[in-house]
Amino acid sequence: MTPAPAMPVALEIAVTSPAGAIVARDAGADRVELCVGLELGGLTPSQALVEATHETGIPAHALVRCRPGGFTYDDDELALMEREVRTVLRSGAAGVVVGALRPDRSLDEDALRRFVDAARSVAAHAEVTLHRAVDHAADPVATAARLADLGVTRVLTSGGAASAPAGAATIARMVDAAGPVQVMAGAGVTPADVPGLLATRVAAVHLSAKRSVAGGHAGVSMGSGDDGSGHTVTDAAVVAAARAALDQSA
Repeated sequence: MTPAPAMPVALEIAVTSPAGAIVARDAGADRVELCVGLELGGLTPSQALVEATHETGIPAHALVRCRPGGFTYDDDELALMEREVRTVLRSGAAGVVVGALRPDRSLDEDALRRFVDAARSVAAHAEVTLHRAVDHAADPVATAARLADLGVTRVLTSGGAASAPAGAATIARMVDAAGPVQVMAGAGVTPADVPGLLATRVAAVHLSAKRSVAGGHAGVSMGSGDDGSGHTVTDAAVVAAARAALDQSA
């Protein structure tokens, strides 16, 4: 029996706006992860933001994370995120990006089941990605091995390291452990890192591909990490370079 041909490695770009989704789309991304508060690790986008990004035509997977500051949630937070899962999918998201840990840093499998059930109640084939909560787990490799039984589509990981290139050896072990679940390498990734990450046999590579834009009114703090001096946007050149690196390595 002839083995099925290997699927091409996908390029996912983290974006915070429809404009970013268009840049990613036109520069060669396969899909985007949509969130707000990227500087906080990402938070759930609004219904309107999901709808407007859906209209750009590129598949958008919405991050569902109700607050910054860790991945252990109480019952009210879990119930809120279940509602957010359903809302973003009804608003046009192609999938959701979720995660939760127990206080002992093991995967909160009950919470994952709730998120998966909420997603599939809206769309039977909705894709569910476990986000980088996996990198805060006590054992990312063992966690990856549990995901198929939970109905998870893919896992975004740096291999438990500060960046995906630094965690490449662990990412390769996660690929072996995950079985049918796709492993996507992300965190601190540049286009130059793509060939090395492909050697781990990941199914996708994830970048924020952002650059800073000056503007606003510096000097008046608007909250943690925001002095009003500017913001970030998706950089078409970085996305295109990542696309080229993937294509050259195919």
